[in-house]
Amino acid sequence: MESLTRRTFIAASTATSTLAPLLAAGQTHRNLLSAAFESSSLVPRDRFHPIPRAAERPAWDALPTDARAKLLQTGEKQSKSPWETLPATVFLDYARDGNRSRFETLRDRRRRRLQDLVVAECIEGKGRFMDEISNGVWLTCEESFWGVPAHLGAQRAGVGLPDVAEPIVELFAGETASLLSWTAYLLGPQLAGVSKRIPERIQLEMDRRILTPCITRDNFGWMGFHGGSLNNWTPWICSNWLTAVLLQEPVEERRRAAVTKILRCLDNWLDEYADDGGCDEGPGYWSRAGASLFDCLQLMADATNKGADTAFSLPLVREIGRYICRAHICNEWYTNFADAPAKVQPDGDLVYRYGKRVQDRQMMEHGAFSAFMTGPDAVPGDSIGRQLPALFDLEELRKAPRAQALSRDVWMPGIQVFAARTTEGSAKGLYLAAQGGHNAESHNHNDVGNFMVYADGKPAIIDVGVETYTAKTFSAKRYDIWTMQSAFHNCPTVDGVMQSAGRQFAARAVTARTDDSAAEFALNLESAYPKESGIESWRRVLRLDRGANQIELKDEWRLRNRAKVATQTLMTSCTPTKEGQGTIALAVSEGNTVRIEFDPALFQPVIEEIKIDDARLRSAWGTKLFRILLQADNLAAKGSWTVRFSQST
Repeated sequence: MESLTRRTFIAASTATSTLAPLLAAGQTHRNLLSAAFESSSLVPRDRFHPIPRAAERPAWDALPTDARAKLLQTGEKQSKSPWETLPATVFLDYARDGNRSRFETLRDRRRRRLQDLVVAECIEGKGRFMDEISNGVWLTCEESFWGVPAHLGAQRAGVGLPDVAEPIVELFAGETASLLSWTAYLLGPQLAGVSKRIPERIQLEMDRRILTPCITRDNFGWMGFHGGSLNNWTPWICSNWLTAVLLQEPVEERRRAAVTKILRCLDNWLDEYADDGGCDEGPGYWSRAGASLFDCLQLMADATNKGADTAFSLPLVREIGRYICRAHICNEWYTNFADAPAKVQPDGDLVYRYGKRVQDRQMMEHGAFSAFMTGPDAVPGDSIGRQLPALFDLEELRKAPRAQALSRDVWMPGIQVFAARTTEGSAKGLYLAAQGGHNAESHNHNDVGNFMVYADGKPAIIDVGVETYTAKTFSAKRYDIWTMQSAFHNCPTVDGVMQSAGRQFAARAVTARTDDSAAEFALNLESAYPKESGIESWRRVLRLDRGANQIELKDEWRLRNRAKVATQTLMTSCTPTKEGQGTIALAVSEGNTVRIEFDPALFQPVIEEIKIDDARLRSAWGTKLFRILLQADNLAAKGSWTVRFSQST
């Protein structure tokens, strides 16, 4: 098709160069990255050298011996297994029954196998993996679609089998482009030695599927040129698009135009960020939101003569990096509001390098800590664009100081997330996190006013998180899923009426204050509920008393009429035990108990066990959770209640 070749570049790039992003009412376009790199010169493709190629043996031979041995062993194991097929009927699972895991698991194994083989060949440099690498590259180029079935809604043909006549660029098409681009960069001559058609085919498919669609179209939603909210898709795809452009685009004029457009897409995304750098998608998504921004900026640092230092010195870029430390509770536990998992293991090398670029010692130490949580000899294994720099950084990282981030107080007013612990730098004692926000956030749950309590770094009152994604997760039926509902978050429910979804359902009058003796978070919840709830006002105050090592929840309300029943939900992964009137004990860990105290004259406690079959939830919580319902019957139209959490060790 003529429209999908470079021959139409001049006309297409003229249109692209005059794009004016459409901004939401009142939104200011800051042009942060475009301005930072405005006067930069792009290194020509043949001089772009971010990582040593496989033929540059001294660099690869100098990598730590144990890491080289492990990576070589992984490649040898991968070389012995057959390449799996991607049947059309498995692709159709998503359209037929909503399952997205079966196809994605097969696809991910194929991508991982190719990456492991490529890295093993670079480690050894003897050519014995080249045939299997060639098979993997050719199979990937033969695929009808590089993405996943769940993202086909962007095609005019809709969900089903992909329309190969309409290439679209989504998350995993971008990831595939990055993998093939690095493969061609590292092993280009070796691939041509097998057959010159292999590197030619990579470039052909890269142009058809990624480079031309991205430079000629401005209506991919993740680009942000036509309104709508942006999320991690923008920096994630841009990082892979930028990789493909820098490594594979042969026309320098179009290469420069693509880089300019990528920076504008990233600027559109940054325009939606508050100055505190908070990620409303949660820490699990930071790895492909803020961390993908770092990937982009590091690539730009390698590809330009200047501009990167200016970009990394931007206050917003620094704050976006620091978010991952501010969301940290202890060890693998993070504040997992929205769809984020409770257990997160961020790419430690990336956190370290991000911290190094923005001169943040806490990030560097937390990155080094995270990198070796699984063991002192851990070897990096993220996507290839991150694994490669991590390998050449490994020796430095192993020598770097390690300390997990344990900030005493956190307040991010942009996303209205608050956290406080008893003592700076220590997981001992109680930890409180809470949020305000609204119910149309990225990866939203209806959870305004939700909070969590940890004791000695272990979960007591929790945010459950999200189950394995299906078609229902991102459909009109999203809030039929129990994990999305406010009644399964630590929020009140009045006469069975839960919070509603939508931007208008939001916290009001949100405040936070901290000092050496206490930390307090307060907000109004009434606007998060529909009128049917009968709530006229609902003021919630959460307070951590550092000296007493106690957390107090106080709610004060005014209703239109007396309520038949109101409940305060408390979700927990600990088995609750009733201890007489007005007390429930949670055995958090051996010798570490959190007690919940409430007014027995007001509340009747009901404990429900929730069996967990979902693999994603089981990875955090095991086979069961508990929902504690503090139930108040015939609730007065005006009043207050108090619930206290204390720790005994």
